[in-house]
Amino acid sequence: MRKKQKNMVLENIKLISAGAKGVAVGKTEEGKTVLVSGAVPGDVVNVRVKKSKSKYVEGEALEILEKSPYRAEPKCIHFGVCGGCKWQNLSYEKQLEFKQEEVYNHIKRIGGIEDFETLPIMGSEEQYFYRNKMEFSFSNARWLTFDEVSSGEDFGDKNALGFHIPGMWSKILDLKECWLQEEPSNAIRLAVKNYAVENGLEFFDVKNQEGFLRTLMMRQNSKGEWMVLFQLFREEKEQREKLFDFLLKEFPQIKTLVFAINSKPNDSIYDQNVQTYFGEGFLREEMDGLKFKIGPKSFFQTNYQQALNLYRKTLEFADLKGDEVVYDLYTGTGTIAQYVARNAKQVIGIESVQEAIDAAKEHAELNGLSNCTFYCGDMKDIFNDEFLASHPKADVLITDPPRDGMHQKVVEQILKLSPEKIVYVSCNSATQARDLALMKDHYRLVKILPVDMFPQTHHVENIALLVKIAN
Repeated sequence: MRKKQKNMVLENIKLISAGAKGVAVGKTEEGKTVLVSGAVPGDVVNVRVKKSKSKYVEGEALEILEKSPYRAEPKCIHFGVCGGCKWQNLSYEKQLEFKQEEVYNHIKRIGGIEDFETLPIMGSEEQYFYRNKMEFSFSNARWLTFDEVSSGEDFGDKNALGFHIPGMWSKILDLKECWLQEEPSNAIRLAVKNYAVENGLEFFDVKNQEGFLRTLMMRQNSKGEWMVLFQLFREEKEQREKLFDFLLKEFPQIKTLVFAINSKPNDSIYDQNVQTYFGEGFLREEMDGLKFKIGPKSFFQTNYQQALNLYRKTLEFADLKGDEVVYDLYTGTGTIAQYVARNAKQVIGIESVQEAIDAAKEHAELNGLSNCTFYCGDMKDIFNDEFLASHPKADVLITDPPRDGMHQKVVEQILKLSPEKIVYVSCNSATQARDLALMKDHYRLVKILPVDMFPQTHHVENIALLVKIAN
């Protein structure tokens, strides 16, 4: 270790694996773990230390001495600044390998479970342009690179339409391209920005909370139909309608255009009154014969094909015969509940968000599923002894909680309910493993299946099958 520019530097660190949140992991000669951002496994680097703990060091790659054989050429010109696709510089084969390894290690180390089958990770057929929903922000003070600031030049147009710079909420990167959503996503976004600049429409000022254009969201369905949602800080009816009419004329793929006037300090849409300017105000989607209405506030998996694969595998793990009572915890808009309902006697879904429950009931009616019942309430409060006593006993329980996993009270109620089988779908295998550890004396982990929903990122989903241990 040496000092350089008042920073501690670790030299000649070989990065051997991937760690949490996509950092690369190496070791010092003394065996201390080094977590490095800005590099990939296989690189040999000098590391600027940012934080030093007794068991590990965190830092950033100061210099790459040897490039990893697993490196890939990033496709996006914004790679390294945007922060959205941190693994574009790592081959997809290695991305999958490290994701599978992370899930496996979490189950073993955090869950304390040794004997289970690990199925090969399900990779995404599309590694780019796989998202069906994207959100962008307007700003009148775009992010300037270090070179731009140092040059002292006047760059004229400071307006931006793009993503927030990681860790800097008031700074917006003006996107020239994005590889996450297929066309005409880029074309629509660029057309909106150019029109707004040419017509003098005010971009939002985050610090002073003023302006006209605030956010832009685009959704698409599997049929190539598009929804566009604008959040405007204030109403300017004439300017708004001219902008909307321009977009509808230029892009016939837009089947519905909606907007909200949002003058709050934050740009959350969920408490806003969304108005329809054109079309039905929602898109229609279909998954293996099930029909869904997707509105501007709807939760729907952003990788359509992988979501479909995830639901198919969840159903396969449940292995329903047609006479089972199924509980679906954290049911959301009831997508999984309805996917399995056609193979079950009865499905009971629970979710804390009322709008999601309303959508779940509407979709069940739309799909003619009379065997689905949905309840709204905080999971740890509603899923109690009284609930269990007043409802049929579950044969199979499916749970798909948020990243924090399940509250301990929920786990305790699941053990009281004592279903024969549990299918646990997770977007965070660390908290999933923690929950599995609480159940391992009562349930045997049979198998896990990691699913890559988000290529070019470190995120990974996991499906786990548990069966009750006979007394």
